[in-house]
Amino acid sequence: MSTLPQIKLDALLTRHASVESELSQKLGAETFVKLSREFAELDPVVSKIKAYRAVAKEIADLDALLDDASTDAAMREMAHAEKPALQDRQGVLEQDIRKALIPKNAMDERNVIVEIRAGTGGDEASLFAGDLYRMYERFAAKQGWKVEVISESAGTVGGFKEIVAEVRGRGAFSRMKFESGVHRVQRVPHTEGSGRIHTSTATVAVLPEAEDVDVEIKETDLKIDTMRAGGAGGQHVNKTESAIRITHIPSGIVVAMQEDRSQHRNRAKAMAVLRSKLYDHEQQKQNAARAAERRGQVGSGDRSERIRTYNFPQGRVSDHRINLTLHNLPKVLEGEALGEIVDALVTEHQAELLAAEG
Repeated sequence: MSTLPQIKLDALLTRHASVESELSQKLGAETFVKLSREFAELDPVVSKIKAYRAVAKEIADLDALLDDASTDAAMREMAHAEKPALQDRQGVLEQDIRKALIPKNAMDERNVIVEIRAGTGGDEASLFAGDLYRMYERFAAKQGWKVEVISESAGTVGGFKEIVAEVRGRGAFSRMKFESGVHRVQRVPHTEGSGRIHTSTATVAVLPEAEDVDVEIKETDLKIDTMRAGGAGGQHVNKTESAIRITHIPSGIVVAMQEDRSQHRNRAKAMAVLRSKLYDHEQQKQNAARAAERRGQVGSGDRSERIRTYNFPQGRVSDHRINLTLHNLPKVLEGEALGEIVDALVTEHQAELLAAEG
């Protein structure tokens, strides 16, 4: 017997029909976009609900045949033969609907800010940070997302000491949020003559892009410094004070930006990053308070947790949170097989949420 909340399923079907009807009317652009998004979110689960109920009716019809004493032997045999496949289909649809009913993270549809920093390992760590950035850039392209570098600090022999980028696309945070943590690489550097394997690390932080309504920032809490941009830049360098540094005094968070020649645009980018950092700062405090109650690590967002190892000599990638190992390192770094890891993490996270829902 199904334990799905039938009243809730009825409500979803009613709302879907209502939105569909509203979309056929004359609407303003803003209302049309809002309803179109809601319809796009409702449509997949409503399709599954309708399919689930259709299968349930077929099973009920077969049971009626089997319970009827007048049903002949051939019909009984047919009913017995068809029922197992229908029950399997019903079970799959029920699980899909349960997943769809899991409360959504309000930030899942947001764009994200990805920060990658070289950790231990010197130049090799910077090169690895560059590898991770290119992996995410390729992965984003495969999802149809756009990537824009907000700031970067190049390594001395390549890669990055630090790079911050914005990833824009629907559902970016829902797919990228599990990448936060310490990534470890094991490989033989080009400069290593003896063939000795070195271990280096890089840290990744994935922050949902916060909006003004998510975080209240008082002007009186900000210390804003302007300065001349440093580094390459020809005549622009040392002539205009376009670089900006914003300090949020209560939290101590500092954001500096000098990538653009416009101080106004640098300030806007810095404020966007600051909003995301402040939102994340609050979420980290809440996560820490709940950490003792959590069984699993998926989705914990712990920045100090070693989450994955990239082993070049063995050509494998291991995600330590879900004990998943793939022996196709090149495809992972190309962003292609990264989707397999992300899918597994999402599935594990959903299983945890389902267990928590009882």
